[in-house]
Amino acid sequence: MPLMEFRHLGNSGLMVSEIAYGNWITHGSQVEEETAKKCVRAALDAGITTFDTADVYAGGRAEEVLGRALKGERRDGLEIFSKVFNPMGEGKNDRGLSRKHVVRGVEDSLRRIGTDYLDLFQAHRFDHTTPLEETMRAFDDLVRQGKVLYIGVSEWRAEEIERALKIADEMGFDRLVSNQPQYNMLWRVIEGEVVPLSEREGLGQLVWSPLAGGVLSGKYRPGEELPSGSRAADPRSEKFLADKVSDQVLLERVRGLEPLAAEAGLSMAQLSVAWVLQNRNVSTAIIGASRPEQVEKNVQAAGVELDAGLMARIDEVLGDSIQRDPALTKSPDNVRG
Repeated sequence: MPLMEFRHLGNSGLMVSEIAYGNWITHGSQVEEETAKKCVRAALDAGITTFDTADVYAGGRAEEVLGRALKGERRDGLEIFSKVFNPMGEGKNDRGLSRKHVVRGVEDSLRRIGTDYLDLFQAHRFDHTTPLEETMRAFDDLVRQGKVLYIGVSEWRAEEIERALKIADEMGFDRLVSNQPQYNMLWRVIEGEVVPLSEREGLGQLVWSPLAGGVLSGKYRPGEELPSGSRAADPRSEKFLADKVSDQVLLERVRGLEPLAAEAGLSMAQLSVAWVLQNRNVSTAIIGASRPEQVEKNVQAAGVELDAGLMARIDEVLGDSIQRDPALTKSPDNVRG
């Protein structure tokens, strides 16, 4: 197995593994805890030190499972990330980015994970109902208290990130160091505005769904039934993939990537992870897994260089199935319900 590569998280001093392990959908939900622990063990054995989760994943259970899976590991050798924003209860203050919810959110995440601090705490979406100054001050307070080392956001648009940076500079708050967007061969909406801003301002991208929910692994074949046990066949996750796996043109184009992957000596999944890592603004690609062997195979994308000719041919094969419109990044209008 190749050695893991590491990159800085944006312009910060924090180093993260080029491939991170994330537990959205899987831990506390689709995967039994013992299997989840084996996946985390496989990640650690492969050199992954960066682990991403969120309070809302499986209603808090994903954080708990990750905490138990990492118990006994040297804390200073890990980078543990979590997020706040989504509803965690029925109350009007159990959601969003108010000071009340942000402070309660980090306390609950620390308790569930079983750690004294988070390396990165992220605003899971932009909150249109809370003054951004209030949110940024709350995050800055957590940094000053030592509960959080760095702050970031997830799925924010360029103008929202820019506003947060301006407030931080004007008020002397800690600046954002990262954004966590969906990014893969098919979904490139960050390239037009978010990436150029991030390159100028020193933010790194923590990419989720580099395999487009498994579509880019090639497991979903045009004209064939959904594979048993796949996410698209699971009632708990099918809504995230229904539009893709029903698009026969898209599936046919993805199948057209298979000879390109073979030419590069990579599996389809490895090609997909390696593709996002060619963007130097990407600090880490987050992979998930329901089996340890998926981790073992996908980490082999670390350090892979794809030549410009192959990158261009990928674009030709996928054609207008590629989404590039920056407006497709959008947070809920009103999280208060």
